[in-house]
Amino acid sequence: MKRKIFLLATLLLSFLQAQTITPLDPVELRHRLHANPELTFKEFETTKLIRSQVELLPGIKIHTPTATGLVVEYTVNNGSYLLFRADIDALPVVEETGVPWASTNGAMHACGHDVHTSILYNFLLRVTQEKPDQNVIFVFQPAEEGGGGADIMIKTGVFDKFNITKAFALHVTDDFMKGEIASTKGTLFAASNAVSIDFFGKQSHVAFPEKGINAFDGLMLFIQRTKEAVKNSGKTILFGYGKITSGIARNIVPPSAKFDGTLRALKVEDYRWFLGEMERIALEVEKETGVKCKLNYDNNPYVEVNVDATLYDQLKPSLEQKFKFIDCGYRFTGEDFGFFSKKYPAFMFWLGTSTGENHGLHTPKFLPGDDIIKLGAEVFWEILEYSKK
Repeated sequence: MKRKIFLLATLLLSFLQAQTITPLDPVELRHRLHANPELTFKEFETTKLIRSQVELLPGIKIHTPTATGLVVEYTVNNGSYLLFRADIDALPVVEETGVPWASTNGAMHACGHDVHTSILYNFLLRVTQEKPDQNVIFVFQPAEEGGGGADIMIKTGVFDKFNITKAFALHVTDDFMKGEIASTKGTLFAASNAVSIDFFGKQSHVAFPEKGINAFDGLMLFIQRTKEAVKNSGKTILFGYGKITSGIARNIVPPSAKFDGTLRALKVEDYRWFLGEMERIALEVEKETGVKCKLNYDNNPYVEVNVDATLYDQLKPSLEQKFKFIDCGYRFTGEDFGFFSKKYPAFMFWLGTSTGENHGLHTPKFLPGDDIIKLGAEVFWEILEYSKK
């Protein structure tokens, strides 16, 4: 009888073990994310998929401070926490990679956020398996591509529950070769945001320009003056335009014009200073041309990503033992990890993915290899091992 019970128990255990659900492999997770990208503030299925896998892991607690943001807590002692972050949203780019798991919904992970997420997930798997004696916060953050998701999550107060002493993040790029790490002390990525200016004139026949007010003339003068202001400022500022529209017909003085561009600076204080310069120049244009100017911009720009000098000096020698480390200087790239770097001492870095190609971020052919996932997780692990000492 006892033997029959033992055999039945053994069979039942074997059955239950066979039914046990194991978390997705990080590469498989990446493929699912890449095939189903979601835009800023719409990452509902993305978050659902990540959560469904994270919930299978032992020793963690999940927080949901926003509709599509996840914070995973790994607590093993009464000490401080290290924060590691990945962004999860995609871009309105039509993919041209040709891989079997390419997106077909008109959006694309053309900035590598599917890779960032899978790297953090891989790192989380290792932490729950090897159980290091270090508290960690894993942040799966929405709305990096223009939505300021980092700032939104911070303002919920979710991170104030923890004694977070350092924050870390990476960004993949094929501007560097596979496995290369690139960072710098101080500003790594610029303070930035979108800027648009509307110009309003008066319509008339081109044969009688004196009866109209040419809005495009006002736009051109504005661009000329702002370029001069940048040149004479002595500050590192980028004021660029990607779209200009004006006019309604070839023989009509344009009654309106519009400038859509971006403003970037190495410090958010310089960014705000130049906004003031733009307001001053707009008034000059109005007085000299009669064209009315309306500036449109967000009063809460992305702040610069600041790499803490002490962390940089501490981590560089350790990382150089396993990876090629490059001091790359600043980039005018915008990244909302800057909000974390204002709150905590932070270290962010580029992780090279190129094996010879250089398509660039935000392009329809940008596609890091799957092997970058393991590589990125290894860098995070090295940072964890050093930082817990």
